[in-house]
Formats: sequence, C-alpha cells, structure tokens
Amino acid sequence: MPRWAGRGGRQRRAFVVGGALLGIAAVMLLAAWRSAGFLSDLLLNLGASVVLAAISYVIFDPLFEEARKARVQEHLSFDQQAFVARLHRAGRRVRILDTWTILLEQRHREETLGAVRAALANGSQVQLLLLDPDCTAAQQRSEELERQRVNVPRQIRTNLRHLAAFSDALEPRLRHRLQVRLYDASPSIQLYQWDGRALISFFPIGKLSFNVPQLEVDMDSPWGGFVHARFEELWEHEQATLDLERYWSVTVTLRHDDSDVVEVQVPYVTVDGQHYVDCHAFRLARPLTVRAVLPPRAPGAAPGVFALAEPADGDRTPAATVVRHFDQKYGPGNGERAIRRLAPQQPGGPRTPLRGGQ
Repeated sequence: MPRWAGRGGRQRRAFVVGGALLGIAAVMLLAAWRSAGFLSDLLLNLGASVVLAAISYVIFDPLFEEARKARVQEHLSFDQQAFVARLHRAGRRVRILDTWTILLEQRHREETLGAVRAALANGSQVQLLLLDPDCTAAQQRSEELERQRVNVPRQIRTNLRHLAAFSDALEPRLRHRLQVRLYDASPSIQLYQWDGRALISFFPIGKLSFNVPQLEVDMDSPWGGFVHARFEELWEHEQATLDLERYWSVTVTLRHDDSDVVEVQVPYVTVDGQHYVDCHAFRLARPLTVRAVLPPRAPGAAPGVFALAEPADGDRTPAATVVRHFDQKYGPGNGERAIRRLAPQQPGGPRTPLRGGQ
C-alpha cells in the first residue's frame, strides 16, 4: 500500500467525524430555532458547543497525529517474541532488511514462519532483503564479528535454505506475496517493519545488531521515510540485488558438438570467484559443455560457454571447501552430489569430462 494511503485515510476520518458533528450541531440548532423556552436555550448552547468541537477536531486531530508519528520509542534490544506477535496481526506489509535474521534460528524458526504464513493469509506483502552471502560485505561483517565467533555467510545461507523450503511449501495464492532478495552492498540499517510501524537500528562494529538499542518509529515519520527510501533503493537496484530463485539455482544449457541438447536448472555455489554446479540431476556420459549466464546477478548479460571440470585437491580452492559451501547452502548432500567447476571454454578447448583445475 502506498505510504500516502494511510495518511489520506486519517484525513478522511477527520473530515467524516467533523462532518458528522456539524450535522448533529445543525439538527440541534434547527430544533432550537423551532422550539421555545428552556429547551430552545439548551439546544442552542449544545449546538454551538458541538460546532466548536467539530472545528477543533478537524483542526487539531491532524496536529496530534503528526506529534504521535514523530514520537520515537526506544527498546534496549530486539524483542523477537514481540515482533513475531506483531507479524501475526500484520495485514498490509511486512519488510525485513538485515544481514541475516535471528528469527530463523532454531529456537524461533517455527514460530516465525507460522507468523509469516499468518501475515500472508491476512493479505500482507512480505519482503525480505538479506545480505548476499557470497559478497565481500558478508565476509567483512564476519571479520567485524570475529570475537562473537559468527560466520555471517553461513548464517545467511542457513536462513535462505529455510526460506526456500518455506516458499516451496506455501500455497500458490500465498507464495506470490512472499518475496526474498539478496543485496550486495555494505549493510548500514536494520529494518523490521509491520504495517505502519517499524523497528530500526544500525550495525555496530563488533556487536550483533539484535543486541543494541532499537528505535520503534512510525513509517510516516521522517525516520520511517529515511529507512523506507533506503529499502526501496536496494530493492529496486537490479545490479545490487538477486532474487531467491536466481540464488537457489542457475539455468544451464547442455551442449554437445556446439549444439544445444537440453536446458536444466542446477544447484550452484560461487567460491573464490569460481562457479560450481551439481550435475547429479543429469548423466555426464559424453563430452559436454554448458552455456550459462554467470554470475546470475547480471540479467540480460550474454551467456558464456564453460567446460565441466571435476574439482581436485590440487585446485586453487580445495574440493572439500566447495563441498562445504554446497552443504551450507542446500544442506548435507550425503555423498550424492556430482560437483563440477565451470571452466571458461576456449574455442576448440576440451569438453567434459575433465579433472583438475586451471
């Protein structure tokens, strides 16, 4: 819902109430004119008082509303239970801007996802904007939290794994209201919004943002306008954001002898600037290359052609590290993955199967 809609609704309410009071006053004054004696005086005084009340309401109610919106309430830390309770009641919009969210950790996950489902059923649009676990800013945030022993990329990947499973389990009528995107930028503001209210905070060095004071603000206030603009800036930035679908899998076209064979969606990870895919869904029985757009953050970019190289311990990135990234992103693979590195294909270069790295 546009931000002006709530303000327009309150203005309409003021005019409706003021108009109703003026109508009552008009009836009283008309009755006073037609009557006589004590009743006439009583109705005249009451009617005049109601007229003054109506005018005062129309004039002062917007002022009181603006004063209420400007009031900022401070909380000592992020209260997960209170926010989840507000999620249950949200009926218009829920927005979360964070690196990763503590709400999806084990002790809060089921309750949080139940509240998100309730908000979606209430008609809310739910938008989550989390830090891209593969970006430089995620690693930098991990370094800032080194004393806290927090692995930020791993926390984000775990969040995204649960969000992907939750989205898949939703009914289609609810799924389209849930949107999850990743951003590649330095985290600056934490936002937890429910309808017209929000909790905001900043990212202190060496501390988790959940454990620092939170400001509860009205989204129509200057504070609310500031964080709204920041969220919109990131959300709409095509080069800085990636939606959950493109993060979760990449579309590759299998090729044989320079001819396209089939297009498939495959799991993938990016480690040290190199891309790896899980080929478990199809057989590598003959020499193949693949065509894909990587990184997936660049929609509309020309696809590249890659050979499929099997990771080896002598690679720049050890095979065990690649497997660990797949496990963090998709959960344990139980040895069933067929991981291949996408090696840029040179004209006339070798095709799959390959071993070793460049």
